[in-house]
Amino acid sequence: MSLHPAAIPLALASALVAVLVTRLSIHYALRRSLVDLPGQRRSHSVPTPRGGGIGIVAGVVTGLAIGASTRQLASPACVYAIVAVVLVAAGGWIDDHRGLSARIRIIVHALAMVVLYVPLFQLAAAMSQLLPAGGNQDAGSLATGSVTALAAVVFVLANVWSVNLHNFMDGINGLLACQAIFVFLVLAALAPEGGQLIPLLCAAATAGFLPSNFPRARVFMGDVGSGSLGLLIAWAVVLQAVSFHGSGFSGLIACSAFVTDATCTLLSRMLRGRRWYSAHREHLYQWLVRSGFSHARVVALYMGWNLFVVVPVLVAVNRGVGSESKIGGLAWTLAVYALALVVWIAGKRWCLRRAKNARREKA
Repeated sequence: MSLHPAAIPLALASALVAVLVTRLSIHYALRRSLVDLPGQRRSHSVPTPRGGGIGIVAGVVTGLAIGASTRQLASPACVYAIVAVVLVAAGGWIDDHRGLSARIRIIVHALAMVVLYVPLFQLAAAMSQLLPAGGNQDAGSLATGSVTALAAVVFVLANVWSVNLHNFMDGINGLLACQAIFVFLVLAALAPEGGQLIPLLCAAATAGFLPSNFPRARVFMGDVGSGSLGLLIAWAVVLQAVSFHGSGFSGLIACSAFVTDATCTLLSRMLRGRRWYSAHREHLYQWLVRSGFSHARVVALYMGWNLFVVVPVLVAVNRGVGSESKIGGLAWTLAVYALALVVWIAGKRWCLRRAKNARREKA
């Protein structure tokens, strides 16, 4: 894979801005008393400032702005992306300061997705005007338009879920940042030369934040960072999928650890009649910490899944093993998620048994 000439300068600019703004955010959070205190539903033991993810946002926005101004990136797409990222980051920033209702957050996230994918929606609308040959053209146009509208709604909801699931998975030091860097680098490696820039600058901005959050957290990412990363990861997955360079399922496979943990935990809480939207510590990564694993060890387990399961599957899918057709790529994706589900169930059961045994010993 040959790097785009602008890749290193854009990545460096994004990383440097992220480092600087993250450090400034720590001083700001301490002055404003934006501090997360230890508690029953938290996985840390010392008071820690929050909102450091604004450094990631600043780094990404800087990279996109430079890329657009130097014509290394498409200007209209970058403008839409900057507006979308700022929308999600603003909602997260407000939520970090004084709280924001779930309804308003969802509306902001959906609006950001519509803005981000304006070019794609415009293309879909244009294609819906192409009438099917033969038959009733009015009926065909109406059916095509309905399918397009339904697909757009599902698409927006899926991307909104990405924003929220990455927020849910930001509960221990370094986990979300390491996962995001992994996904961005994977998508950059699979992208054509011109498509490398966006995931690379996103990875660089996240890497600029990481030393302040892992292995010891001097600042937490906060909703301003986790939501923005969820948006950027979804965008990078979509860009790789529509680039027709490599398997279109690659992004879903790369995100399998987080998607499985967040989705299974949410469904489990809903099926048990829990208030699924309230704060909790029932994700697998949280149960592992509650079972005595250090944050660093839990991060290592998730990265182990990425390295020993995701990477080999991505190599197989993108080198033609089982990917002669879209059905082959789908089969690999379903297999990865089936294995992830088995691991999630086994992990939760192990943690529950360990917790039960610990309670018996105390009794």
